[in-house]
Amino acid sequence: MTSLSSAVALPSSCRARPAGGCRRARLLVTRAAASSPKLPNGRRLRVAVVGGGPAGGAAAEALAKGGVETVLIERKMDNCKPCGGAIPLCMVSEFDLPLDLVDRKVRKMKMISPSNVAVDIGRTLAPHEYIGMVRREVLDAYLRSRAQSAGAEVVNGLFLRYEAPKEPNGSYVVHYNHYDSSNGKAGGEKRSLEVDAIVGADGANSRVAKDMGAGDYEYAIAFQERVKIPDDKMAYYEERAEMYVGDDVSPDFYGWVFPKCDHVAVGTGTVTHKADIKKFQAATRLRAKDKIEGGRIIRVEAHPIPEHPRPKRVAGRVTLVGDAAGYVTKCSGEGIYFAAKSGRMCAEAIVAGSANGTRMVEESDMRKYLAEFDRLYWPTYKVLDILQKVFYRSNAAREAFVEMCADDYVQKMTFDSYLYKRVVPGNPLDDIKLAVNTIGSLVRATALRREMEKVTL
Repeated sequence: MTSLSSAVALPSSCRARPAGGCRRARLLVTRAAASSPKLPNGRRLRVAVVGGGPAGGAAAEALAKGGVETVLIERKMDNCKPCGGAIPLCMVSEFDLPLDLVDRKVRKMKMISPSNVAVDIGRTLAPHEYIGMVRREVLDAYLRSRAQSAGAEVVNGLFLRYEAPKEPNGSYVVHYNHYDSSNGKAGGEKRSLEVDAIVGADGANSRVAKDMGAGDYEYAIAFQERVKIPDDKMAYYEERAEMYVGDDVSPDFYGWVFPKCDHVAVGTGTVTHKADIKKFQAATRLRAKDKIEGGRIIRVEAHPIPEHPRPKRVAGRVTLVGDAAGYVTKCSGEGIYFAAKSGRMCAEAIVAGSANGTRMVEESDMRKYLAEFDRLYWPTYKVLDILQKVFYRSNAAREAFVEMCADDYVQKMTFDSYLYKRVVPGNPLDDIKLAVNTIGSLVRATALRREMEKVTL
């Protein structure tokens, strides 16, 4: 999906890169393992990338640029995933995204509590900083086309299963349905492809993950409606996004209204009460009623969102990236940046381990990507997991959460960490004040919850 959070919760993107922002990715310089054999007859390493979202597109491009023969298989080229569409500021420069991919430059956010107390977020943003909103069908298509321009073969097909090699350094056999209007077969034509490695970037319901025995994980259901609203109401969302919290919109997540090019995306999600998702969506629309009144629903979307990394992400020369690996943060639901980043990091590890496609790769090469990804981002996942458990457990706790978000220091630390994907050192005195204020908010929340329980009884 996308998000709103960190110590708060936000969406995002942008091009301009201020000093200290994310640097452009460099190719890994790890040497191929000495035991890794050279490929025969001068052929190149061949890799199948299954899935053409941000993870698959980024992986296929990096592989092709690194000298690896790459085949990207995507079942639905116009897929519109129910996704808030926010990407962090550093992603635009780090992944060289053109600014015309960004529908809206969001500089104002409202976080709205269960009692409809609204806090404005964004006061600490510098003039050049903003959060960009994208449509997934546009972003995904762009990344796939760039991978194709780099030399990857893009295939419109449905991955079915793979067969593992029967001998060391043998080929994996990928089976898929190839969609081609010229063959007259509505269900596609069954085809096979021999490859040396597989990158599973096929989302939360990953068939690659199932084949490799990656294990199950908890997942949320995201439900989103794209709503075309009158121009005067759209003007309100020109640079603004909204996030609603409360048991009415979700018992364990949040509801959102995010602006797109000519409409808004209204949605919510839940892990614990999936059967009630439409009820939560109706509540989200009700909370935003005055601002989207007169709107017309132009698309309805629903999709599973992983809640934590899978138990196993590598098996032999098969590895998972993006949603297939479970790289979506709790509390905020952010996933686009981590999907693209994991895809690129995985590809760079394969390129380095294969000496630019001239040698066979090994499982150890895949694990280097996992180790580096976990080193960089595991703390973020753990912190947001804790935040969700602390502040999403009751309406009273959510009131405390929104109260905290009014603090300028919280906003600055949140934006700096979120927009640039880096750990930002805090001011010790301000950290102490924040800790005291947090405890105070939680104490008031606990007292409020007890009073509410008395009234209920």
